[in-house]
Amino acid sequence: MKILITGGAGFIGSALIRHLIAETEHAVVNIDSLTYAANLGALEDASQSPRYIFERADVRDRHALANALAVHQPDGIIHLAAESHVDRSIACPDEFITTNIVGTFELLEAARAYYERLEYPRRNVFRFLNVSTDEVYGSLRDQGLFTENSAYAPNSPYAASKASADHLVRAWHRTYGLPVVISHSSNNYGPWQFPEKLIPRTAINALHGKPITLYGRGNNVRDWLYVEDHARALVRVFEHGKTGERYNIGAHEEWTNLNLVRRVCGMLDELAPAPGIGARERLIEFVPDRKGHDHRYAINATKTQNELAWRPNETLESGLRRTLRWMLDNPAWIDAHVAHDEQNAPASNLRRPQGE
Repeated sequence: MKILITGGAGFIGSALIRHLIAETEHAVVNIDSLTYAANLGALEDASQSPRYIFERADVRDRHALANALAVHQPDGIIHLAAESHVDRSIACPDEFITTNIVGTFELLEAARAYYERLEYPRRNVFRFLNVSTDEVYGSLRDQGLFTENSAYAPNSPYAASKASADHLVRAWHRTYGLPVVISHSSNNYGPWQFPEKLIPRTAINALHGKPITLYGRGNNVRDWLYVEDHARALVRVFEHGKTGERYNIGAHEEWTNLNLVRRVCGMLDELAPAPGIGARERLIEFVPDRKGHDHRYAINATKTQNELAWRPNETLESGLRRTLRWMLDNPAWIDAHVAHDEQNAPASNLRRPQGE
């Protein structure tokens, strides 16, 4: 099959493409506008394959999307293109509305027109996978898990924009018959993640002896999923998920932000001891809490595990070790981000609160 992937130069998208090229026979058309968080370096090996094609285009540009569909004739779409950082959505929600909501609408319309022109048997094969987040479900108390039947209750502009996209996708299925599937994952981490997120930002600051800032008292709980495990799950959902269904993807790895940051610090003390810095846990500082900060996310992935025969390969401990070793083995990647931060905001970027 040939799969058109939007946002394929992003963190999750690039992991998915690397997996598809290395472990499957699928061909890939990567559509990405190359915003600040995109990184074609993460696709250097995949780009050598004759089964990989890159098209620079914005998901909000229906003409460009329609042209890509007409030229490349994919057998399905996996939609990952999105603005994804909660802090940025609170500070400046405009891009989240236009990319995550309007962009999804434009893609759905391009996909619908393309799908309606397909002839059998290709029409029977085509599907549209919308990659969403557990944040659309809102916040949990200390007990309970999100299931596919959990009510939507988004609390941040980011979560609301993703929930809106999900509702559009569902409506295009019910109204127009577009064959869709929706997935919801817990917090991802792993190599190549843009360092505005909790784990890479913590690691970079810890390696440089910079303050590691946490919202509130660091008691917010997140469920962590290694990005390569997520990529494998997405392939299973795309290939075998039931049309019109939703699938939760998570690894049952709940950690408070504070305990996670402490583990990152401790692991770096072991892997890259720095006598001049000392125990990196001492770098942790607390700052006023984020607006509308959700208390806890936790995914019940039983449906995905049982129906699609998927299980995560990595625990947080093993995945975190793989991630930090990758960072230590790629100092140029770290240095580039530190230089970018220092050039654009010398005093604030490295001290900003850690967004998960």
